[in-house]
Amino acid sequence: MKESENPIYGHNTIEFVTVALEFCNFLEAATEDMRLAFIDKATKLLPLLYLKASLLPDLSHLVDEDDDEIEQTVTEESYDALREKLATILGDQDSYLDTFVEDMQYSDTPITAFISEDLADVFQATGDCIALFRQGNEEAMNQAIFHCYMTFQNYWGQKLLNALKALHTIRYSEDWTSEENNELEEEKE
Repeated sequence: MKESENPIYGHNTIEFVTVALEFCNFLEAATEDMRLAFIDKATKLLPLLYLKASLLPDLSHLVDEDDDEIEQTVTEESYDALREKLATILGDQDSYLDTFVEDMQYSDTPITAFISEDLADVFQATGDCIALFRQGNEEAMNQAIFHCYMTFQNYWGQKLLNALKALHTIRYSEDWTSEENNELEEEKE
């Protein structure tokens, strides 16, 4: 197949990989002293990542659908380190009540979820995809995009939306004072 005909070189795929890379770099570079800027940028970056993932092409005709596993490049240790760093950045605003947990229908007690865990889940899926995409092997690239899109549909897309909903609540709450908005403006300059 010619490079120009392969959907992994298509506009939507390249844009997804670009945004996914920006998302991963953003999470990796986040520091404890940037909570407000982190929340502000995350509420802008997550919708873009969702949009770009939803536009990925269907590559099922190019991959072996039975081979649904891809090489895991985001290790358990790096996942946990990122999750803990994000939990520290978000502090007491990390937790939220999750209404999309299947067990919720059988529970009288609200189920607590964590933005840091949701973002780490999205990071794991996109990070694995990007790492395989960087290899330049078309077969691995096809498999990575296919796997990323399938897991987006079945898992991490919902995690992204849950985190975005919780971050939106924080960002646009009354507690987000004019002083905090001023701090954000100073950071942008």
